[in-house]
Amino acid sequence: MKHLLTVLLALFSFSCFAQIKTVSFNSEKLKEKRDIYISLPASYEKNKTKQYPLLVLLDGDNLLNPFTGALTYGSYWNDLPEVIIVGINQNKNGQRNIDCGVDPVTGIPDGKSVDFFDFISLELIPMIQKEYRITNFKIIAGHDTTASFLNFFLYKDKPLFNAYISLSPELPINMEQTLPDLLANSKIPLFYYLSTADGDEKKMRERILNLDTSLKAIKNPELNYKFEDFKEASHYSLVLHSIPSALYQIFSAAEPISVLEYKTKIATLKEGYVDYLKKKYNIIENSFGIKNPIRISDFKAIEAAILENKDYNELDALAILADKNYPKSMLGDYQLAIMFEKKGDNPRAVRYYMSGFNKEEIADLTKDMMFAKAEELKKTYAKKPKIKGKVGQDTSADVKTDTPATDVPTTETPITEEKK
Repeated sequence: MKHLLTVLLALFSFSCFAQIKTVSFNSEKLKEKRDIYISLPASYEKNKTKQYPLLVLLDGDNLLNPFTGALTYGSYWNDLPEVIIVGINQNKNGQRNIDCGVDPVTGIPDGKSVDFFDFISLELIPMIQKEYRITNFKIIAGHDTTASFLNFFLYKDKPLFNAYISLSPELPINMEQTLPDLLANSKIPLFYYLSTADGDEKKMRERILNLDTSLKAIKNPELNYKFEDFKEASHYSLVLHSIPSALYQIFSAAEPISVLEYKTKIATLKEGYVDYLKKKYNIIENSFGIKNPIRISDFKAIEAAILENKDYNELDALAILADKNYPKSMLGDYQLAIMFEKKGDNPRAVRYYMSGFNKEEIADLTKDMMFAKAEELKKTYAKKPKIKGKVGQDTSADVKTDTPATDVPTTETPITEEKK
């Protein structure tokens, strides 16, 4: 129900942010024109250098909206990356059955379905690579007939796609035996999502469950596999349940640091908190081709782990990383200020609070906050009067409590000393 509600909200509230256009593709392989739906992320025109993973949808005429909604909603909350979606229209005079037909004896594509396979691999993907800014990470998805057809891309020595979303597939003959062997012997990282529901046709459901048993037995570390069996769902409603789950499975490494990740993987470290953050974003870049600045929330999570474990020197490395990702912001200065404050060097902490005061605000870091922190710390090292007389003697008449400190940075001219 949670997944279904997420997609419905996305469809009605956020799909308008995507840029969707229809392209009439003249295919030599199909010997006809085919409508292609292209959904570009909201940031596509704003950021002319950014690249995006590619999602190809078979049954694009009915799967485009739910996938677009889920991805737009997820990227709005920074949970999922933005993705370019290409949907293929197969809703004309039984077109999907022609596109995805197989030989009843061999269970592999023949005739028109071979042409459709070549259309995707030799025409559509090269066109998208030429015309749009995509990364090397590609996903393909389909439902029942098209969900089984997408598996044929795994039959190649070098699969065209990195991730496969198979929603209640109508498996052709022999696929239960062939597919597990292919995935078990894969030498490259692959994501595979499979789902069914108790509302599926009985024989089809039994074959999917048998396939799942075989796939779960695979020990290949290159395979990231997930299976879901939805209760009280129909052959069609399972699609809305499956989509967000499949997307979060594939892009789990690209999600912000969660409470669970923090508790189980970060807070338990004895050292190397900043290295953990670097590795996380290296994985995102290497796996999906996504080059994004480190999230502010992830910076804060690592900062919290450093403070919790009192490894204050790591804040220096975190500040360097902050300056690399947000060079005009006060984030790096703030982390250095925290480091010196925790180490008891308040004068240097004040200098970095005031240095940050001159830079751009970011997230919950503001100029007012930086100035207030500096003023608060100045009070801790203001010049103290010398005590005259013996211990216990009243010297109040000789003490000047309002003597100004001579070594306190003035607030009128904040210090912008270079970080050391």
